[in-house]
Formats: sequence, C-alpha cells, structure tokens
Amino acid sequence: MTLPVDHLVVAAASLEQGVAWCEATLGVTPGPGGRHVLFGTHNRLLKIATTLYPEAYLEIIAIDPAAPPPRRARWFGLDDPALQQRLALAPRLIHVVVRTDELGARRRALLGAGLDTGEAVQASRDTASGRLAWQILVRADGRLLCGGALPTLIQWDGRHPAVQMPASGVTLRSLALSGLPPAARELLALRRVQVDGGIGPAICATLDTPIGEVTLEST
Repeated sequence: MTLPVDHLVVAAASLEQGVAWCEATLGVTPGPGGRHVLFGTHNRLLKIATTLYPEAYLEIIAIDPAAPPPRRARWFGLDDPALQQRLALAPRLIHVVVRTDELGARRRALLGAGLDTGEAVQASRDTASGRLAWQILVRADGRLLCGGALPTLIQWDGRHPAVQMPASGVTLRSLALSGLPPAARELLALRRVQVDGGIGPAICATLDTPIGEVTLEST
C-alpha cells in the first residue's frame, strides 16, 4: 500500500518570522495552529490539498519561547544549533511527514533495513474543534535522517486536522525527494512523490499560489 503525503514542515526561528515568510513567499497568511507541550514547540497551518495530495497541509513550526524546556529532544532536529543559525536568516523547508495506518509494522520494517526512525510517540493538542491526537515516530536525539529526505511516519487517531482547514489558495503541485536509500523507497512506496538517488536537494516542493508558482527546496 502506498503512503500519502501528510504535510510539509517549514521551520522558522519564530512563528512571527514564519508568518511573515509565508505572506511574502506564498502570498497568504497561515491559519491557526497550536502548542505541542511534549516538544516545546508551536505551529501555524495551511491547507495545500488537491485530489492528488488529499488532506495535505503545510506546517510552519518554531520553538515556543513561552514553553518550559522539554524533557526530551525536540522533533525535526529543532535543537540543532546549525539549523537554528540558518533559521535566523530565513525559514526553510526541512521535512516531509507521510501518513500510515500501520505505524508499528512500517517502523519495524525500516529498522530491519538499518533505518532507525525512532519510537512511536503519542502526542495531542487542543483546538477549537476538539482535541487532535496522533502517534508519530521520533528519534530520541530528534535528528532527521538522509538530510530530512527520509519522511517521518504519522498515524492519526480519529479526525485529520486538514478536514477543518479552509482552502488557502495554495496547493501542492509536486514533491520530489533525493537521497533516499533503496530500502526506504521500497518499504515506504510513497504516493505521488518523485524519488531519485541523490542528485538534487533532499526535498523539493512545487506549489501553486496566489502569486504564482513557488518552489521550496531544502538545503
């Protein structure tokens, strides 16, 4: 079974910086998000779904300065000083999350192929429409593999957040990953994602926006 794109992750030094980047780069203001107590982060969200990428959205995430330090490493490598130095210059696309209904089995298969994507972590946050809950694979050190090209796996418990998001005027046209090991390509079988052996940037997403076509690339 192929795995669909769940969301793109854009990291920012602060949410204020991330919102300003979104308005300037994509031509829209992101919708509300929430706080992640377990990881000491917060986010803003933007629906980018199409028939090819159903329920896909873009997440702008940053360390929450009002949150106490978490008891574990933050997800998506946000504790990395080198990443934070780059984010001080501008927000950037750093990762892709894909959906599965078989989180445990997919994790075991990746581990068997020598890819330690971490343990399944139970997370949740409250919204105006009720609580969202999910399980997600996060390494103990918070590090992303393959330069961020190896997607993180998520399994939603109940409703998906994109169901409540209004159309934003931004849609995902295409997504490409570079540098995935052959075992990962076979085990994940990513839906509507172009994969190569390591020629281009780790992640390249092309979006249709109110101000024209925009391509985001990780570095």
